[in-house]
Amino acid sequence: MIKAVLFDMDGVLVDTEWFYNRRRVAFMEEKGFHFDEIPDLSGSNEPAIWKSLVPDDVELRERLRVEYKQVYSPDHPVPYAELLNEQTEPVMRKLHERGVKCAIASSSYRELIDELVGIAGIADVLDYTISGHECSAFKPDPEIYLRAMEALGVEPTECLVIEDSPLGIEAGKRSGARVLALRPHEGVNLDQSRADAVIDNLTDILAAL
Repeated sequence: MIKAVLFDMDGVLVDTEWFYNRRRVAFMEEKGFHFDEIPDLSGSNEPAIWKSLVPDDVELRERLRVEYKQVYSPDHPVPYAELLNEQTEPVMRKLHERGVKCAIASSSYRELIDELVGIAGIADVLDYTISGHECSAFKPDPEIYLRAMEALGVEPTECLVIEDSPLGIEAGKRSGARVLALRPHEGVNLDQSRADAVIDNLTDILAAL
């Protein structure tokens, strides 16, 4: 019996991956970097993203990372209200009504998770949130999901993880949970073969319980 549903945030509850990819490229191009195509780093974590963008110069990589986070990103905020998956609030509310616990386990910073929770209006039906930055390792390490399960008081076999990226799917599988992959928006090609099933809509979760 499924007692808890653990949601990834970016690409699942809010369609932000394409926005992040384009915002990073716009920033890097201002700094003199050029890309033949926009690198798709969907589902990755901050250290891996910046190592991919600036592979050979650690000092420059860190300087750009800090400027991007502290200056550029606040000046170009994520339009969460526009990108929010419209099924997020009603699905979580229905799960809450059924007595199923809900959590968000995301590689995003805590402040971004909290902002999304407020905009989505789900604070009253959400039982737990955790950021990958609060863990000792990022996905595909399963720590983020195992800590969420412990906080919720549920076993891995009692959990359903909702992911979209290969790294997130791997983390969910390694935690021992059942994993459903939300099919990405058109144009994004992710390997979701490790998931137990691929779903088109968050409402499919209700049928999977």
